[in-house]
Amino acid sequence: MSGRCPKGAGRFDSRIALLARFGAGGLSASIAAMYERTALPAGPRVITSRLPGARSVSIAAYVLAGSRLESAQEAGAAHFMEHITFKGTAAYPTTRAVSEAIEGIGGSFNAATDRESTVYWVRVPLREMRRGMDVLGELIVRPHLRSAEIESERAVIVEEIRSYLDDPGEHVHTLFDLAMFGDTPLGREIAGSEESVRSLPEDNLRAFWASAYRPGNVVVSAAGDFSHADIVELADRAFGTGEANRSSFDPAPSLPAGERVMVVRRDTTQAQLCLGVPGLRRDDPEAWTLEVLNAILGDGMSSRLFQSVREEKGLAYDVSSYVVDYVDTGAFVVSAGVDPDRIAPTVSAILDEMARLRDEVVPADELARSKRYLGGRLELRMEETRHVASWLGGQEALHERVLTLEGALAELEAVTSDGVHSLAGRLMRDEGLRLAVVAPPRRGRRLESLLRLPGGAA
Repeated sequence: MSGRCPKGAGRFDSRIALLARFGAGGLSASIAAMYERTALPAGPRVITSRLPGARSVSIAAYVLAGSRLESAQEAGAAHFMEHITFKGTAAYPTTRAVSEAIEGIGGSFNAATDRESTVYWVRVPLREMRRGMDVLGELIVRPHLRSAEIESERAVIVEEIRSYLDDPGEHVHTLFDLAMFGDTPLGREIAGSEESVRSLPEDNLRAFWASAYRPGNVVVSAAGDFSHADIVELADRAFGTGEANRSSFDPAPSLPAGERVMVVRRDTTQAQLCLGVPGLRRDDPEAWTLEVLNAILGDGMSSRLFQSVREEKGLAYDVSSYVVDYVDTGAFVVSAGVDPDRIAPTVSAILDEMARLRDEVVPADELARSKRYLGGRLELRMEETRHVASWLGGQEALHERVLTLEGALAELEAVTSDGVHSLAGRLMRDEGLRLAVVAPPRRGRRLESLLRLPGGAA
């Protein structure tokens, strides 16, 4: 029912950066410019977009707390907290009662934990929007947190962690985070380790909830055919009041912070790799330029990596790039699944394309195609209430400003070839390269010598 945000390519149907910056679905251009926002006194911030004619209502509630708040001894607390809220609340005392409250009316709901936030969401028929908001309020501000259920959930989360470790395509992204961000809250697995989950004291979990899960520390975002005033009233009733108590987290380390190459052995028929460099903070002035750079290099079947690494050289079935961004740091990552005997040529092929971006100005027609790809994808996704709520809520919770669709498209259009070239020159540097590999025994050896961008002044 719930879990931590998945890693790497494909998370939330795109990249986590695109979810909040571009959005992942939504509304027509005329409606996109219209949203309303209210900050309730000692309560949540509420942001809404009205979609006339929509039969569903989607509501997302962002708790401004995630795994970045944890110490090494508390690793997994934010994710554990998200799990245990579904075990029962004041109004819905059992897991079944929680589930039936939404599924019993044909709705859907879930939650996910990330580094800097935890999001709960529901999608219900329009006539049931009060029920949807009430369930979110129950999960966040009125969970039971019973001892017996905390203890039983430990085993469930351990099995979840084991499933990530058993999936090479998943595990390689966790390994890369450790290589790039080091043994810090940004580098550790969001769900924690088996050891940390088993030893996490109940009192620590309850203290985490008491500190972070306060109404004033929540952003509620909704999309559907309703009035803003109605949603504000429902949110006020469901969440109540409680001043924000936003704990601060440690600054990001100087990147890269971990080992240059990290390899884990698994008895698999395919090797998984992640190769990347430090990126940009979430609202960096050049963040849009990085999104265009990402589209050119490895986002989609027309990207340079797909055409070169897969179509021309036949080195990988799946190869793509993505952006990771946090409030004060970030990374730019390429991932691929390859034949274990072809790790070295694949790494070299990826580095060739990274160096080409660094050394050559992107042709005007390729830049225009990439902009059309990103802008068109954004507009085509503007159809589902759930994704509108995610788009607005993610921006309100995590970004310095909330962009309309027109604003997002204008930012995209302002990106230039010279800007992409300049940014690539800053990011694509030998000293920033980090590589993570999950490969069978006796494969993927002596990889550090490969980590050098060809040509140019890297």
